[in-house]
Amino acid sequence: MAQDEEITKNLTLLEYYKEQLANLDMQQQYLQAALLDYQKAKITIENLGKEQGENDLLIPVGSGVFISAVSTNTDKVLIDIGADLVVEKPVNEAIKNIDTRMEMVQENQKKLLTMAQQLQTEAEALSQRTQDMMARNQQQ
Repeated sequence: MAQDEEITKNLTLLEYYKEQLANLDMQQQYLQAALLDYQKAKITIENLGKEQGENDLLIPVGSGVFISAVSTNTDKVLIDIGADLVVEKPVNEAIKNIDTRMEMVQENQKKLLTMAQQLQTEAEALSQRTQDMMARNQQQ
């Protein structure tokens, strides 16, 4: 009977591992989306910085809606520093800030990948042990 309880416990733990792996995958997708956002922002800032004079822009306001605008100063940008605060920075500083943020996201991606690999390894080992236990149970 103790072996049946252990099998049940292992199956429950395997289900928990499966949920955790799904959560890690969702976090990985979120980080990938954030990284793509930073890359787009960096490219946009770099390209705007190359243009001199007035530039016609389309500003996304959400849900596929854009506002037409004219940019007269491309030397500085406003960048979010957290807590709903923004500061004006020169383009090169803003790009450095974005690069730093991208590096942080990439580090977090590596950590999540390592965690997922460890969890997957543990789940596979537990699954094999549980299968062996179930096979022994059936032979008895």
